[in-house]
Amino acid sequence: MDAGIPAVAFVTAWAVAGAVVPPDDGSATAGVLWGAGAAFAAGVVLAGIRLAKGRRPAGVALGLLGVVVAALVVLHTGRAADFFLLQIASNAASALAWVASITVRWPLLGVIVGLALGQKTRWRQDPDLLRGYSRASWVWVAQYLVRLAVFIPLYRADQVVALGIARALTWIPVVVCVALSWPVMRTALPEGHPGIRYPRTRSGEATHDQ
Repeated sequence: MDAGIPAVAFVTAWAVAGAVVPPDDGSATAGVLWGAGAAFAAGVVLAGIRLAKGRRPAGVALGLLGVVVAALVVLHTGRAADFFLLQIASNAASALAWVASITVRWPLLGVIVGLALGQKTRWRQDPDLLRGYSRASWVWVAQYLVRLAVFIPLYRADQVVALGIARALTWIPVVVCVALSWPVMRTALPEGHPGIRYPRTRSGEATHDQ
């Protein structure tokens, strides 16, 4: 919701302004201005709602910053498709970060789940969990590559409306990744493994969270 609503607001305002303002009167410029303004307004409203619901100010500010940067980029270039340039760059950076984390044997999925379960880095002492998190992290790499495979051709073709639709539907690959992560990870766990909540040391003993 947070990621998709500003993009939908931008595309809607851009399309409406382009239809209302005659081409000879600068409809392209008007569309970009209205689109950027609508995206910023949507971002501010969402930030206010999230703060009211107790979300961390740093996370809310980061989300709003993304909208502001995207709006500034499109205002600078004047090309509506450039509103999604930050999204494309962040997906590419995320894919590289996940690949790097797997390469250095600190798979990001393990880092995230370990923190969520209060294990810190104890999961790395378990070779089976380390291997499982590495395998499952490739699922998330694939998700970002799929996004890029969709976004880049649309961006190059200047398909602004299609980009907005694709941006609004990015929750779908996230849901797929969440659903696939455990089955993929489980392929690395031997019979009798106590599971992700109880990392085993290299000696085979399970550690329990306090």
